[in-house]
Amino acid sequence: MCGCMHSTQDQALHLEGDPSLSAAPTSTLAPRKMPKSISVSKQLASVKALRKGSDLEKAIATIALIFRNSSDPDGKLGKATAKNLLQTQFRNFTEGQETKPKYKDLLSELDEHTENKLDFEDFMILLLSITVTSELLQNIWSVKIRK
Repeated sequence: MCGCMHSTQDQALHLEGDPSLSAAPTSTLAPRKMPKSISVSKQLASVKALRKGSDLEKAIATIALIFRNSSDPDGKLGKATAKNLLQTQFRNFTEGQETKPKYKDLLSELDEHTENKLDFEDFMILLLSITVTSELLQNIWSVKIRK
């Protein structure tokens, strides 16, 4: 997590549990202690609407939180950050795909992205594209669902 603050509400989430820190803006010249990061699972649990949410709703919310925690103040991911997320948070779907033409095409599209940054929609499309081309998906399809 980058520790970026997107709003006062986000600051409150990041600062929760540390009463010595205030969500009030501080001077950019004044040194300040970096707030403690809150785990994605705790952030997810703090979303009231998801307390009784389905597994699918929680999965999408988790993606959204990871994206937001990693994005810049404009809500976008740099290419390097996006690649890092793929390697660290999506490793089981990307592992072994490096030599496959479809995977290479997806990463080259990322490299050629005109803005050099991905918004949430672009990131979701990238994740879904990698998912459907991965060997892990084939393993998931073969899992027994009935006895």
